[in-house]
Amino acid sequence: MTSKTAGSTPPDNLRPPPQAVPQINKVTAGDIAAALKAGLADFRAHPLMSGFFGLFYAVFGILFVWCLVWLGAIWMIIPAAVGFPLVAPFAAAGLYEMSRRRQRGESFGWSAILTVAANQRKREMGWMAFVTLFIFWVWIYQVRLWLAIILKDASFSDFYGFWNTVFFTPQGWTFLAVGTCVGAFLSAVLFSVTVIAMPMLLDRETDFVSAMITSIRVVTENPVVMLSWAAVISAAMLLSLVPAFLGLIFTLPVLGHATWHLYRRAVPPVEG
Repeated sequence: MTSKTAGSTPPDNLRPPPQAVPQINKVTAGDIAAALKAGLADFRAHPLMSGFFGLFYAVFGILFVWCLVWLGAIWMIIPAAVGFPLVAPFAAAGLYEMSRRRQRGESFGWSAILTVAANQRKREMGWMAFVTLFIFWVWIYQVRLWLAIILKDASFSDFYGFWNTVFFTPQGWTFLAVGTCVGAFLSAVLFSVTVIAMPMLLDRETDFVSAMITSIRVVTENPVVMLSWAAVISAAMLLSLVPAFLGLIFTLPVLGHATWHLYRRAVPPVEG
C-alpha cells in the first residue's frame, strides 16, 4: 500500500494558473506616428487634467534644482537636469489611465484618475519606481565619480564656474565625453526595462519582473524603431527643460499618452 503525505502536493485547483507569455507585435515607424497623433488627441481632449501631471512634474523639477542650489551642490545641477527625465515614466501613471479609459470609451473625472495614480504605489509599479530611482541614483553617483577622477582640481564655487570648467576646458570635454557614453548606456537600460513595463503594470495584473522582460522583448525585437522612439522622447524632454522646466507641462502629457498607445500597439490585449 502506498502512503501519501498530506499536503505534499497541492491539488490542481489550488495552484495559481500560469501566466501566459504576452505576444509581441512588430512595431513600425507608422506606429510611432500613430501613437503620437493619439497622444496629442488625448491631450486636446483633457488639456487641464493632462497638463496638471506635466505641471506637477515641472514644479518638482524646479524645486529639486532649487534645493541643489540651496545645498551648494552646484555640480549636480546639470547631471540632475539631464537625468531628471529618467523618472518620467513613473510620473505618467495618471496619463496612462486617462488614455486607457478614453480608448475604452469610458468617462472619467479628476477623482477617478488621481485615485488610480495614487494607488499604483501599492501595486507592482512601486517596485518599478525603485528600479527607476536606483538607476537615477547610479547616474548621479557616476557623475560624481568622473568629476573626482577627471576634474579633481577644479573648484565649483558657483554655477557659472562649473559651466565654464565643463564646457570650456579640455578636462571638461573629457568629462562630457565619458559622462555622455555612460549616461547613454544607463538611459538605454532604463528605457528598455520601463517603456512597456510601466503602462503594462497599470493595464494588467502581472509582476514587475514579467513586465520588464516583456518591455525588453519589445525593444530587442524592434530595436531600430524603439530606439528611435527613445531618441524622440529624449530630445523632446531635454528641450522642455530649457524654459525652466515649463515645457514639460505640454511634452510630458503628450509623450505619456503616446507611450500608452504605443504599448497597446506593441502588446496585444489579453483575449477574453
